[in-house]
Amino acid sequence: MTLLCFFFFFLQQGQFPNPETPGYVGFANLPNQVHRKSVKKGFEFTLMVVGESGLGKSTLINSLFLTDLYPERVIPGAAEKIERTVQIEASTVEIEERGVKLRLTVVDTPGYGDAINSQDCFSTIISYIDDQFERYLHDESGLNRRHIVDNRVHCCFYFISPLGHGLKPLDVQFMKAIHNKVNVVPVIAKADTLTLRESERLKRRILDEIDEHGIKIYHLPDAESDEDEDFKEQTRILKASIPFAVVGSNQQIEAKGKKVRGRLYPWGVVEVENLEHNDFLKLRIMLITHMQDLQEVTQDLHYENFRSDRLKRGGRLSSHGYILPLSPAYVLVCGGLLRYRFFSFGGGNAVPLTLALATSPWNLPAFISL
Repeated sequence: MTLLCFFFFFLQQGQFPNPETPGYVGFANLPNQVHRKSVKKGFEFTLMVVGESGLGKSTLINSLFLTDLYPERVIPGAAEKIERTVQIEASTVEIEERGVKLRLTVVDTPGYGDAINSQDCFSTIISYIDDQFERYLHDESGLNRRHIVDNRVHCCFYFISPLGHGLKPLDVQFMKAIHNKVNVVPVIAKADTLTLRESERLKRRILDEIDEHGIKIYHLPDAESDEDEDFKEQTRILKASIPFAVVGSNQQIEAKGKKVRGRLYPWGVVEVENLEHNDFLKLRIMLITHMQDLQEVTQDLHYENFRSDRLKRGGRLSSHGYILPLSPAYVLVCGGLLRYRFFSFGGGNAVPLTLALATSPWNLPAFISL
């Protein structure tokens, strides 16, 4: 009785919709439920930055997210770079904006392209991307899947030097090696060294070489027909700006009576967030507005390709994260023949093991091929 009184009280206060409203069912509120749940849970995103040393990768990342991810970084000298190999440095930071939390992981690759022989310099990067897929597959196949941390690389900013006449052989080989594993976004670094005409010419040359070599870069999805005209125009401009020619800076400079982030030169100021000077704002808008699509492409395309490849090779992850081929084994339960899959480590004699089957209340003896 008391519960019923409370219901009518809230109904009079207008806090419950009237079920007598024509056409009312209630499922129109489902998007709001998803929104509240997503905001409460927070979001995860992993961004990888790859490029030769000195192209301003760290500066650009700090400019994008208005933070300092590398406060104690020490830049090695030329002598140290001779013996140095490619390293993987992952930095995670929690960002909150208007109640929305983002767990951002930035994966840097110091040492890429610095060696005299850079033929195998990207093998470490490829191994890292695959390891994150394998870890996610292992966690997804485990018993407790409620709190899986997604460390898969959702996007890779590949920095291209503005001093060349297009892509270098190393650029081509690296992007071809990872374009089926991660969303590649080409970025022309230090665009303030180029005039506007030189920047446009370099962009066309890079796109032509990307098509010539069959490199698959990330393509922004087309705007839906029901989207407003401003969003359609924004999508068109972003697509036309690839590869993005950017400038990064964390310094505040006074220009035209206001403080801006930019770079001061004898002939003037290059403003980082000025669309007439570079594509920094376009890159940030692309990353923020299409962050969900980058995650979906990673899940539905790159991760599924990795997962299907593992299944085709007849393998799954062990508890230690190793890929093991599978062989069918048969267990007789109550007169019925049930098929289970057990690990096969190669030829040899069968060794009996006692396994606790998840689908059976009994511990049954089984055989595993060794």
